[in-house]
Amino acid sequence: MTAAAGGPLRTPDGRYLVVRGRLWRAADPRLPAGERDRLTRELMAARRDKGAAVRAGDDAAREAARRRVDAAKHALGERGPVWWDDGAPDLTRHLARTGPYAQWYAAQEDGPQA
Repeated sequence: MTAAAGGPLRTPDGRYLVVRGRLWRAADPRLPAGERDRLTRELMAARRDKGAAVRAGDDAAREAARRRVDAAKHALGERGPVWWDDGAPDLTRHLARTGPYAQWYAAQEDGPQA
């Protein structure tokens, strides 16, 4: 798969997004669209709240927002146990230009960049 409408590049199996050459686990595609949208909105709100807390120097609010971010990412399937069941390892944070996606990534129009 390639980047959709200017979004990040996705691996052919849909498991990862490629951002600045690194693999990041995608949300579980089995989630119903409404639930995925709700969780994504919560994730974005928690990230905004975290940023506001950091700017305000409010450590307690920052930690509360971080917990919300973590909970939303777990619920989306982006953290925690992998959502696929074929035994493949989680390659989150690995470089796309190495490992099992190297050949595919090299062939992309946005291919490896320094």
